[in-house]
Amino acid sequence: MWKDLVIFLAEAVVISLSGVLAPGPVTAATLAAGTRSRHAGALVAIGHGVMEFPLMFLILAGVGAVFQIAAVRIGVGLAGGAMLLLMGAQMLGGVGKAPQAEAQPPRRGPLVTGIVLTGGNPYFLIWWATVGLALATRAVELGILAFALFAAVHWLCDFVWLEALSLAAFGGSKLLGDRAQRVVLLVCGTALVVFGVLFAWDASKQWLLPS
Repeated sequence: MWKDLVIFLAEAVVISLSGVLAPGPVTAATLAAGTRSRHAGALVAIGHGVMEFPLMFLILAGVGAVFQIAAVRIGVGLAGGAMLLLMGAQMLGGVGKAPQAEAQPPRRGPLVTGIVLTGGNPYFLIWWATVGLALATRAVELGILAFALFAAVHWLCDFVWLEALSLAAFGGSKLLGDRAQRVVLLVCGTALVVFGVLFAWDASKQWLLPS
């Protein structure tokens, strides 16, 4: 029992990290927020968890099938793409302003950013409806403790990585100054715009060219 649990958790960590370490909008937003706040990554991860933990249970309850519906994927993709374009444009619009005061998108803290970018990411939902569902199902087969540990370990992978990113961004911005901070914001804002275009384009292709 314990041997099977340890092996499963090790597999879950490797699979989770393969997704966590892949560059994406959450990565870009965390780096940008990290130039302003040392622990922004922790707050982004908490926001991510606000969406992810309930989704784990909903997936097991059968909601995962909903994310396989083309109309749902298209809707999430278009909405998520629009949100990323807005956030990226706000970030880029603040690059030429005073970094500490206005370079970050206003009215949206790291916690809300984690919630918004998680809920608006169609690839995140599809991952949970496929790979995540397989892992969660195996965890349940090993018992409720295994499922709880799987949920915690999976989220901790996000937490540690995002916190490390924000710490690195904060340290780099303080070490290199305002110019480095503007460069980070420019790169991250551009990345959000690119991801927004990709999300919207993928959704539009499914809408205009249904298989």
